[in-house]
Amino acid sequence: MRIEHYFTVITLSLFSIVCAACEKADLVLHNTTIYTANDAQWTAEAMASLDGKIVFVGANEAAKKYMCGKANIIDMAGNTVFAGFTDGHQHLEGVGKRTKTLSLFGLPTLKQTVQEIENWASSIPENNWVLGRGWIEREWTDEQRFLTKHDVDAFTKNKPLFMPRADGVSALVNSKALQLAGVNRNTPDPEGGKFERDATGELTGYVLANAMNVFRNIIPQETDEYLKDNLLKGMQVNVSMGWTQTHDAGMSYRLVDLMQQLHEEGEMLHRIYAAIPVQEAQQRFKRGREKTNDDMLDVRGIKVFIDGTLGSRGAALIENYSDAAHNGFMNRITQQALVPILEEALKAGVQIQTHVIGDRAVRSLLNWYENAYTAVPKSQWENQDLRWRMEHAQVITPDDQQRFVELNVLPSMQPSHGIGDLNFARERLGDERLAYAYPWKSLVDKGLKIIAGSDAPVEVGDPRIEFYAAVARKRLDGTLGEGWHPELAVSRETALKMLTIWPAYGAFQEHLRGSVEVGKYADFTVFNRDIMTVDEADILSADVVMTIVNGQVVYTREGK
Repeated sequence: MRIEHYFTVITLSLFSIVCAACEKADLVLHNTTIYTANDAQWTAEAMASLDGKIVFVGANEAAKKYMCGKANIIDMAGNTVFAGFTDGHQHLEGVGKRTKTLSLFGLPTLKQTVQEIENWASSIPENNWVLGRGWIEREWTDEQRFLTKHDVDAFTKNKPLFMPRADGVSALVNSKALQLAGVNRNTPDPEGGKFERDATGELTGYVLANAMNVFRNIIPQETDEYLKDNLLKGMQVNVSMGWTQTHDAGMSYRLVDLMQQLHEEGEMLHRIYAAIPVQEAQQRFKRGREKTNDDMLDVRGIKVFIDGTLGSRGAALIENYSDAAHNGFMNRITQQALVPILEEALKAGVQIQTHVIGDRAVRSLLNWYENAYTAVPKSQWENQDLRWRMEHAQVITPDDQQRFVELNVLPSMQPSHGIGDLNFARERLGDERLAYAYPWKSLVDKGLKIIAGSDAPVEVGDPRIEFYAAVARKRLDGTLGEGWHPELAVSRETALKMLTIWPAYGAFQEHLRGSVEVGKYADFTVFNRDIMTVDEADILSADVVMTIVNGQVVYTREGK
């Protein structure tokens, strides 16, 4: 009996030692390099998380105490782990919709673009709308001009057509659509928009900014089921790219409500930080901030639109375009209409995110922001840490770059816009203005945190392209255009922050995510190459191996 008792004590003691040595975790990544985006510990070999939160970051040896029990232990040998990438400016529903409609993105010629439209239109019944998106004349090798109704009228006589350019701020419509909308040569341009006309005053079918609304208003409304499926498909695309969060720049409350349904159904694949369109500003003030307990969905800001795009010559410039006798347009919302919203936002603690591209739009908004700051006493501000943003901000004079610092305004910029637009920006801006266009490094050197994003579906929505564009400032084939100012590219360390911790800061979430630190959410992007060290050209060929959100694997590459 004494011998049995002795062995029972030994067994229980050993069991206690084993249990004490086993630290609880449900996910362990090890045998890799983890880029944390945390300056205090830039890399690690292993990570453990529990219930969606990181509990350990460190060396492989020290991680062994978590490699026990019911933990999902993943050997990451041959792959590289990063703090979860965030797309700081995207339109989720559009990303999903792009998978189900005609996409003209990336076609090499005008001729092929028109042929694709004709092929698509042939499948559309009479009197139904021909819809698509993504054409971009700057990429065409035969003719680089805007599409007109004359390109498509012959095969769409009884089918109205509406096809936004890649920028989403201008569109092609055909004669049938013009007829249905009641727009003719005598129709005045709307405030903040334009119906393009030829030298005789005839409508060309190319419409810009607010002029698009008259056509959107007559297109049959999509069902909730269709929109909800677009949101789901958009998330599927995003996690396959490696995104763990997106900042949605203008998510309507209709879409927000559908996102909340997806969250309740357990269908959200990545986090979303949303800003409501300014047209629904009063509803935003009434409803207040809406956030799920797991921080998967956070509806906080208001998205404002001011000018157009550089490619369409709609961006508002201080001086005329170098290749046109005008300086673009503003007033997609007027100062008179916007200022009360800005003042109310200060009192309600609402973040403002404003689409500005040209230097005139940037300067005007800096003035309007500052005027609102002055008009509302700080004692009435809900939050002293505003973090108001300017989305795109592509052309910023040196003086106004400093005002970003003084006014604590965050630049939210898309590196892929830079390497795309620089193909024609010299023609639009001239050499003097080109020196302060897409000024990424200048802003970072002033201490500003740039929130990087893709603006998908305007661009592909690929973090590899955004990272490459930021560090290389070259075309995807590695070539460099004249006047591209390669000195304005940023380091790889900065580019990583632009896609991780700085977007978290731009969403007031730096204490929750954006870097690999104990206590933060276990969100990770895994590539099969180390994009911090490989040759520049090889960044684009890195494959997404795995995407992890909240400690859950939401995407794995097939066969891996």
